[in-house]
Formats: sequence, C-alpha cells, structure tokens
Amino acid sequence: MPDLSTIIARVIVLIIAFTVHELSHALTADYLGDPTPRRMGRITLNPLKHLDPVGTLLLIVAGFGWAKPVMVNPMNMRGNPRTSMAIVAAAGPLSNLIMAAIAALFFRFGLVSFTQSGALSASFLLSEFILINLILAFFNLIPIPPLDGSKILFAILPGELVYRLRPLEQYGFLILMALVFFGRGIMSTLIGTPVSAMLQLLIG
Repeated sequence: MPDLSTIIARVIVLIIAFTVHELSHALTADYLGDPTPRRMGRITLNPLKHLDPVGTLLLIVAGFGWAKPVMVNPMNMRGNPRTSMAIVAAAGPLSNLIMAAIAALFFRFGLVSFTQSGALSASFLLSEFILINLILAFFNLIPIPPLDGSKILFAILPGELVYRLRPLEQYGFLILMALVFFGRGIMSTLIGTPVSAMLQLLIG
C-alpha cells in the first residue's frame, strides 16, 4: 500500500491527468462533428464529470486505472467512422504524453530533481505527474477493448477482420482485469518498458 504522501500526490495528479485525457477525447469528437460529448456535459474541466471511482482507486493502489469513458457516435463525425474514432481515441494518450513532456521541462532546466519517494514536495509531485501521465498514455494504448488502443487498432486492420473481432469486445474488460491482476510480467513489458524509455528521453 502506498504511503500517505504518495496517495495524496497521486490523487492530485489523477484529477488533472484523467480530466485532461477525457476532455481531449470530448473536444476532438466535438471538433470532428459529434455533439454527443457536449450534450452529455463532457466539454468541461470539472473532474467530477470525468473520474471513475473504481478506475481512480485502482490506479492509486495498483498503478493501473481508467476514467469515465466519453460516449461518442462515430456516424456523426466527418470522414471515415473508423478513422475518426481512432483520432478521437489517440487524443487521450497524446494529451498525457504532452503533459508529461511539459512537466519534464522543470527537470531539464534543473529546477527540480526526479524522485519517486519522500515528503510531499514540488519535486515529488512533478515526478509523480510525469510517471502517472506516461503510465496512463501507454496503458490506454494497449489494444484491448475498451481502451483507446483497440479503437486505433480497428482503424488499421482490414474491415473483415474487425467485423470478426467485434464480438470479443464484450470480454475486453475481463481480459484487461486478468492482465492487471495476474499478468504483471506482460503488463510490465507493455507499460513498464516504454514508460522507462520515455522517462529517460524526457528527463535524461
């Protein structure tokens, strides 16, 4: 179980990271012509509209989690529906990468030092901010429904193959939970490896 300083830091970071992630989905869908997110009140920086209690708690405790999905209608969006859905899906992880890159500037300019433990300080908060945003980005890029990566994958695969894979979407959440709780080695490869590489790239 994380210590109190870590829990507080993660809660602060999650409120920002999840809110911006989901708002990015909503804004992109709205820009592409789908009014659904706007009608459902998701074009907002109010975190209460975006946070999922279970997903937030899981990320604080286990290091993996999710926010409340933004509902969209691909048929309302301009262009090919699968491509439009992929663009909307990619907007979330991209926002997390951008936030991590911005926070990394404080380390690049030598204003703070990277730390993964200790008292609640600017250095610790910024370190957690980078790590959690990177984790969110790469976690959501896993191509398992309902994660963003599955929508991106469906835009790349041939239509016939996508049609055959669609029925598996109903089991996606169960597969994902099995990976989170029982596939730590696989999750470490899918998330830990790219997070470490990106962290090294961002802060040196």
